[in-house]
Parts: sequence; C-alpha cells; structure tokens
Amino acid sequence: MSGSSGVTSGVVLVCGGGGFIGRAVVGELAGRGVVEVRVLARRGGGAAVGAGGGVVRHVCADLTRPGTLRGLCSGVEAVVHAASYVGRDPVRCEAVNHRGTLALLAEARRAGVERFVYVSTASVYGTGPHRGVGEEAVVPRPASAASASRLRAERAVLEAGGSVLRPHLVYGAGDEWFLPALARLVARVPLWPSGPVSLSSVIAVGDLARGVAGLVGAPGDGDPSRVYHAVHPRPVPMDEVLLALHHRLGLPFPRVGEVSVQEHRALVARAVPGLSGHQYALLTQDHWYRGDRLWARVGEDPGPGFAARFAEAAGWYAGRLAGEARPGVPGAR
Repeated sequence: MSGSSGVTSGVVLVCGGGGFIGRAVVGELAGRGVVEVRVLARRGGGAAVGAGGGVVRHVCADLTRPGTLRGLCSGVEAVVHAASYVGRDPVRCEAVNHRGTLALLAEARRAGVERFVYVSTASVYGTGPHRGVGEEAVVPRPASAASASRLRAERAVLEAGGSVLRPHLVYGAGDEWFLPALARLVARVPLWPSGPVSLSSVIAVGDLARGVAGLVGAPGDGDPSRVYHAVHPRPVPMDEVLLALHHRLGLPFPRVGEVSVQEHRALVARAVPGLSGHQYALLTQDHWYRGDRLWARVGEDPGPGFAARFAEAAGWYAGRLAGEARPGVPGAR
C-alpha cells in the first residue's frame, strides 16, 4: 500500500461495517460523497443509496475464511478495517484479530489498494495508569488475549504501509461497553474510591468516524504507516461523566471517599462479576492520551467534547439502560 494519495471518492471497503464503530464510519463516508462504500459483513447482500448519493453495498465474507475474501477488494481504493473480536477466547482472538487481518491485508495487496486504515484500541498499552501518553511514549503491554492479538494485527498493518488508530473509550448510540458498564457499576455500587479524580480519554463515535474518514481522504504527503490516538484532545474527569449520567439518566451519583480502592474493587467484583480487573482500571484510573496528531493530520476539528456529544446521545442511552439498575450490594449503602 503506497499511501501516495488521499481517497476522496471511488470505492472504500469497510470491514466490520455492521458494528458500533463501523456503522458510524459507513455513514460518514457515504455522507462525504464516496462513490461506493462496500460493507463487509458475515451476513451480506443488498445495496442502498447513501446520504451523499453514493452506493452502500453489503457483501458477505468471513475474516476467518480467507477464501471468502477473494475479489473483495477489486476496484477498491481504501480499506477501513474496523472488525474485531473482543471476547476472552484466545483461539478466536488469534483467528479473527490477527490472522483475519493478515488475510485482509493480503487481499488488499493483491488488488493494489492504496490505503489501509486499521481501527485498533488503546488497550494494547495494557493497564495504566497512563497520563498524557504520546503514540511512541509507551511500550505496549496488552493485558488480554484480545488486545495482544490486535497488537499483532497493528504490526502487520504498519509493516504493510497502513495506518493504525487507537481509540480509548468510545461512546454514542450503539455503545455496549463504556457507559453501560459504568452505569451498571454505579447503579449496583453507588460508591467511588478515595483518591484523586481520574482522567480518561474519550471520543464520540461520530467524531471517531470523522477521524477515520479524514485519514482515508488525507493527502499522502506524510508517512502513512503511523499510529494515531483517536481521542478528543481534552481528557475528561470521571466525575464529569458520572455527573452527566446522574443528571441526564437519573443514575445515582456515587458517594466519594467512603471506601478505599481495594474495598471498592471487592464490592464491584461481587456486584458486577463480568467486569474484569483491567476493565475496572480503565474506568477508575487515569488513562489519557495525547490526541493532537490525528486531528492535525486530517485537518478536522475534534468536536465539542463530552458534555455536548453525550447530550446528543442521552435519549438513546435512556432507552438502552432502562432496567439496568439493580439494588446495591451489601456494604455499599
């Protein structure tokens, strides 16, 4: 992949276009007048006219079956790879995230695709805390099989001349992890551990999609094989997020300082057993990253930030989180 020119029209393939981030990317590309957005999904078929007048065409393929990818990139100028498996099965992590990416890269190379953008995750850095980290400032130390396999995929993409995006906490309509997990936590354990308020890098899914589309269309006068933090440049204090959940959705605002970190973690482990230690750390410790490189590269404004974007999505979250609250656990009252 040469990365010699930006792609502003033509055909763009979006792998994982039916997922949370992928759907937003498809909509953004279609709205920018891309002639055809080709959406790879495990269940494909059908086409529609996008907001910008181009065609959104769904095709059926499976990253774990390389033969199904044959011809998929024919006529494609750019590939956005936003598909991933984030579960805990290490065999499936390797099959989907690493080997699936290798298969997609091979097909893109055969077809002469000009640009390849991989949407990875800041979780490749592992458990923090991380404070003001630049893209090359920390050696990745993934804490899960999913993140480790995505790091291997990143390296393959960079070696092939592609670009890698590392978002951290992504929110907006379709979010099934960040704010639903936080809402479940505070509903069941309405306490927050003592200590300084943590800062987190967050981004609205629509703004992330703008960053992805901007990178697809960016002029090729820079090194395409780079890593970019896909985050809003301003980190958000977690109490600001908790207050928004309280005011907009009626969730309890947790009482702060009544328990230590260790006591809080024990309460959460009992009340929200599906939340891993790494995920708990992402929600309660500093994890913020420098985000200026991406927005300078694409020439886009990063957006108004958390307060405004969450207000836009609050109605969706109200429906999504209805009935999520459960009685607090003993010791959390």
